[in-house]
Amino acid sequence: MSPWERALREQAAQLDPALRAYFGAIPIGSAGRGEGVFDVVGTPRRWLWPLLSLLALDGIVFPVWEHSVPFTITNRPTGRGTVRARRVFHFAGGDAVMSDEIGITSAGLTDRLGEHALVSSTLSATVVNGRLVLRSTGVVLRLGPVRVPLGVLAPRVTLVERTDGSRQHVSLRMSLPGVGTIYEYSGTFTYRVEKENGV
Repeated sequence: MSPWERALREQAAQLDPALRAYFGAIPIGSAGRGEGVFDVVGTPRRWLWPLLSLLALDGIVFPVWEHSVPFTITNRPTGRGTVRARRVFHFAGGDAVMSDEIGITSAGLTDRLGEHALVSSTLSATVVNGRLVLRSTGVVLRLGPVRVPLGVLAPRVTLVERTDGSRQHVSLRMSLPGVGTIYEYSGTFTYRVEKENGV
């Protein structure tokens, strides 16, 4: 079973059929690949861009505010019960790679963000009208060997995946109480699972 199926349990059967393929288990030796366009990526709040620039160094978020951004995504099982995702954003100024690894821990569904997992987020997963809704329940920052829970300072993340005709739609919104949305992306893509070359 995939991490999402393990988190959703019996709710997994309530996902729209196309989403079941995306959030289902990927066989070892295969990868899930998608291509699409984000309607919007980033934040117009430029005062946040210096912080986002630091997080961009590890492939977490990026200091941009762009529309109609082509992207690709590749999901691969790790063999450790987790799934590693690599998203390539084709920004006007050049490509940028966002990476994360999602799995199940004692805290529940956990997403380790960035190439070096400097940030991790625990997530609640529910199915609403066939859509998958993920909401963050905690965020931890890793500073060397020290793990720092952000508590009330943690941004709130909501991700919704749904079908949009023959395509899949994803929407992520990151917000802070009293500030509002500080980062977002949303768009549509197609997706397939295929064997890797040479397998």
